[in-house]
Amino acid sequence: MKAVIFDFDGLILDTETVWYEAYKETMAFYKSDLPLEHFVKCIGTDNIELNQYFKEQLGESYNIEEIESRAKSLHEVKMKTSQAREGVKDYLEEAKKSGYKIALASSSKKEWVTHHLGELGLLHYFEVIITGDEVDKVKPAPDLYVLAIEVLGIQPTEAVAFEDSLNGLQAALTAGLKCVIVPNPVTEALAFENHHLRLRSMMDKSLTDVIKLMEQ
Repeated sequence: MKAVIFDFDGLILDTETVWYEAYKETMAFYKSDLPLEHFVKCIGTDNIELNQYFKEQLGESYNIEEIESRAKSLHEVKMKTSQAREGVKDYLEEAKKSGYKIALASSSKKEWVTHHLGELGLLHYFEVIITGDEVDKVKPAPDLYVLAIEVLGIQPTEAVAFEDSLNGLQAALTAGLKCVIVPNPVTEALAFENHHLRLRSMMDKSLTDVIKLMEQ
């Protein structure tokens, strides 16, 4: 292995659980609900299916700009006290000391990712950051990982991806990478298949031990 490639939302920073809470509270304002099974479809990808659900539920009350604005305001308040998920900094430090190339592949926009990485003090670890505004299709399409591999100058078999969502897992596998799943509270019940390893958190195993398993 020559490189480690991380997802961002839900993996490094658990923005996903907070988004779910924000959208659920927003739907409650409209006297409606947002079951988790509908929200998880948008994790790791865009909000097309989620917006369709809102439209079906709210009918004439549907105003996507208003929904997004209300949810974003709630999200910003909730995120002010957020920290990186446990073990993330340890993995980044271990990767750096071990000489692995460190990249990030996220369906989110670059400004969103770099802002939060900066806030967390983690931005300097990443040699390559590939985001949704640089590719034609976001996850579950493999485009983000394909571009990351290309920029890193390595083969897909020389990298391991870390993901928290089904869309991310599919993208990594389609691009030819091995994939480690580290679910968060809103993705832990999903039916992950064909992944190479699953961890409850990055505290479960050291990066060195994970790489050894991937190389077997």
